[in-house]
Amino acid sequence: MSKGTPRHEGLSRRDLLVMTGIAAATSYSHFARAAPSGSAVVIEAVEQDEDVFAYVSRIKGGFDQTTYQQVIGAANAFKEGDQAIGVGADDEASRANARALLAKTKIRDLYEHPLFDDDLQRLIWQTTDQGQYEQLKDWTMGQLREFLLTEPEERIKAIMGGLTSDTIGFVPKLMSNEELVSLSQKIFNAMPGTKMGSKGYMGARIQPNSPTDHPDDIAWQVFDAFSYATGDIVIGTNPVDSTVQSVAAVERALKDIVDTFELQDVIPWCVLAHIDVQAEVNETFPGTVSTMFQSLAGTDSCNKIFDITNEKILKYARTKKGERYGLYFETGQGSEFTNGAANGVDMMVLEARKYGFSRAVGIELTKVQPEGAWLHVNDVAGFIGPEVFKSREQLVRCCLEDMVMGKLHGLTIGLDICTTLHMTVSLDDLDWCQDQILPANPAYLIALPTKNDPMLSYLTTSFQDHVRLRDKFGFKVNDAMWNFYKHIGIVTEDGSYTSHYGDPLWVYYQYRLAKGDGRSKEAIEAEGRQKMQEVGERGVDLAIGHGANIWDLNAPLAAKVKGLYDDAKQSLWAELTPEFIAAVPDVVPVRTLSKDRNDFIAHPNTGEMLSPEAIRAIEAIRDSWGDDLPKGQIVISDGLNAKAIMDDGHLAPFLVEMRRLLAEAGVTMSDSNIMISSGRVRAGYRVGEVLFENADPNSFRGILHIIGERPGTMHHAYSVYITVAKGKRWSEKDIDHDITKLVSNVADTALTPKEAAKETLTIIREIVGTNVNGSRRFG
Repeated sequence: MSKGTPRHEGLSRRDLLVMTGIAAATSYSHFARAAPSGSAVVIEAVEQDEDVFAYVSRIKGGFDQTTYQQVIGAANAFKEGDQAIGVGADDEASRANARALLAKTKIRDLYEHPLFDDDLQRLIWQTTDQGQYEQLKDWTMGQLREFLLTEPEERIKAIMGGLTSDTIGFVPKLMSNEELVSLSQKIFNAMPGTKMGSKGYMGARIQPNSPTDHPDDIAWQVFDAFSYATGDIVIGTNPVDSTVQSVAAVERALKDIVDTFELQDVIPWCVLAHIDVQAEVNETFPGTVSTMFQSLAGTDSCNKIFDITNEKILKYARTKKGERYGLYFETGQGSEFTNGAANGVDMMVLEARKYGFSRAVGIELTKVQPEGAWLHVNDVAGFIGPEVFKSREQLVRCCLEDMVMGKLHGLTIGLDICTTLHMTVSLDDLDWCQDQILPANPAYLIALPTKNDPMLSYLTTSFQDHVRLRDKFGFKVNDAMWNFYKHIGIVTEDGSYTSHYGDPLWVYYQYRLAKGDGRSKEAIEAEGRQKMQEVGERGVDLAIGHGANIWDLNAPLAAKVKGLYDDAKQSLWAELTPEFIAAVPDVVPVRTLSKDRNDFIAHPNTGEMLSPEAIRAIEAIRDSWGDDLPKGQIVISDGLNAKAIMDDGHLAPFLVEMRRLLAEAGVTMSDSNIMISSGRVRAGYRVGEVLFENADPNSFRGILHIIGERPGTMHHAYSVYITVAKGKRWSEKDIDHDITKLVSNVADTALTPKEAAKETLTIIREIVGTNVNGSRRFG
């Protein structure tokens, strides 16, 4: 990113996750070759020795790409995301028949018929070992399955470089959960110079997220993690604010902890902003960036929404020449489907393609760091929501599939065993899921003070979950980091926990001693207690001590987490009340195609499409303008948390301040406030396309879409989606996330509405001032 490029260029993981969580499934008409939306695949009978291609030819009279994609997708274990794009099996008989066809199909034939061909597919082909491929190309998928289940790691590693990502993506389709666990237990890809990723080791990415990016919130969660002897692969926080200055401040806070404890060669840190932002931070403030992060997708079209290309990421790999810490990627089944960029390919194969992308980057890193640069992948398995899959059993299946696919790509792969609060997976269910998945020995899991992330509003693994899992399965922390935990007095030489277990105040004291602080222990602890109180008042809970078992939260904190969970469920099902709607100035209430709240949650795409009555109401607003079109329109939606909109001190202060600032800036706005019930992010795009389809092709018009975020924290936060484009783009009716910027975590207890309004105006000015809709640092 060059100097002067707009901030918020490219979407951070936080932005993308909020978008996918609120936006969910898109209209598939924007993208080519998707199977009929929502249809199911029926395979009534297969003939003896018939493979996929013979079957397709028999029923279609020749090769048919869509039918091919459907048969391959039908071999998957059931997930809602596959069903939504029409590649899921109609029933278990069809699924069994699809698997039978696939098992009889040769690897060579599958290689020569890609499910989808784009630049990413070609990169995967280029980085597949051709010599190894020649050894196995005439195997059937059934033979490959048998080989993987019966042969030892050494023989598997001798051929897995010759497997394309599509081929690897076909493997789990033919295996039971038990077989996936068995295979995963055989393959280990250790991080260079460490035990992470080795058999019997299970580490942690500390995830110290803050609703306000407050450095103390972040630092104290790291101290908290250390007090439970948890954290070794990376300390990585998801930023609320992805501006260069804010990211740099968080990077410095993390760097300070690592430097103070002299852990520079033991654990890296990372702020999960867009990779272009991280690069500019490193240029502007040299030495503040360690590992570099990026979310990956499995198609070029979805990576475009992520504002990345193959070459951009490969170039960033080359910039890590000679460095120990390379790149960190996050993936997850369903991101292509929810962004309308699946191109008719099932979620599991697309996930495998992300690992193929990662493998290609690893090859590039090896060229510039022969001693081995760190590269690891985190599979964020359950983040998107019930449109991808709903149940705890599906979460387990997804994690096991992804572990096998990642390991077969030669990757050090960890898991975010997580769930959103609009899925039917409870706090207790997560423990059950962990116990089903951990025998597969992931390299690491996410770790935060409680299961509830205070900023991302989802459930994942806590610090004390790590303690429980290490005890139950005998897993170890990376040796170098375990030695550090001994050094600061959390564990003894024999590996048992000391009296300082679960005491972040003790870790803070050790931190201050390492700083050379000469004050008394009492003075340092008094300061620490004050800081801990302030962290809690900002909505970030710290785990202290334990309950009945050392892996249980203390009783008051456990009750609080349960209360937040219960409140999230209430918020999720809350609806905008008629009284609230009527109280909004100049309100124009409209609805989407969602029939009710249940339909809105179960079928996200209904919340993206305006009802016929809504379109007529919006056309009436447009017609009332005549030739005097305003520059922008405010849209308000309930999203997944109507309470975030209706809470006192949330919406009204933002509207007042936003309109005041825009008026002072000379930006004319529509007097109307369009309020959408059962509205998702893309519903706002549709509003803009109706209002501005006849605008001056070269003049900017914009939508400010205020929408309730995922529930799950005390903040009841909302986001503001800022979509500014020229009239020509609005008239083309293809507006999507790639040109949208985001101000998130707006609440009276987080980013205040007035401050959010100022930030919104700043972003609008940057977009209009530079006429750039996406960062293109490396093309």
